Amino acid sequence: MRLSVRDALALTAKKGGKRKRDTVTSKAKPSRSALEVEMINHIRALKLPMPVEEFRFHPERKWRFDFAYPNHKVAIEVEGGTWSGGRHTRGSGYEKDCEKYNAASLLGWSVYRFTSTMIKRGEAINTIEKSLKEVGHV
Repeated sequence: MRLSVRDALALTAKKGGKRKRDTVTSKAKPSRSALEVEMINHIRALKLPMPVEEFRFHPERKWRFDFAYPNHKVAIEVEGGTWSGGRHTRGSGYEKDCEKYNAASLLGWSVYRFTSTMIKRGEAINTIEKSLKEVGHV
């Protein structure tokens, strides 16, 4: 039985509506952010295939995607700090991100970028599920 997105998100929440940040116990990078943990929990809750973490996609540059499905060239980027002046929203960081995402597009990648709000509302997991269905990965 497949869970609805609403039920899957409910499984990742604590009492009082706060979301768990530490439920993933994999061999993931030790510096995984709370938002990345939440994203992985949503993927697991919907029983979607697990992505590769910190996937280096470019043959020359050291760029990595937060999560990727390399066989289908689908990438997921968790954009933290969008409301607090984080790296992704400041001039230099934003410009570097644009360079990275444009290079990925030229290599045939579909890059999906999600803010904390999009992840918490379930928009991110809905988009990921649709994308994986489109490429025949689900």
